[in-house]
Amino acid sequence: MKRTDMNRIQEHRKLAGVSARRLAAELDWTTSRVGNYEQGLRSPSLDDSREIVYALNRLGVRCTLDTVFPPRFENEVA
Repeated sequence: MKRTDMNRIQEHRKLAGVSARRLAAELDWTTSRVGNYEQGLRSPSLDDSREIVYALNRLGVRCTLDTVFPPRFENEVA
């Protein structure tokens, strides 16, 4: 089993051409908060994770909680 500890916020955001500043504004958060989550310096709560996914979808990124925050192991089913 391959372990997947990192989130994929930045990957989804960049593929859609959305800046960290734009995502932060959509969430009414600071850019540094978004950056800390993207870099794995902080771990978002479940509620914050859901807010990130909702914000990405509002910005045109088609994603789910599991695609942005994959299960701990790739073959785990959420």
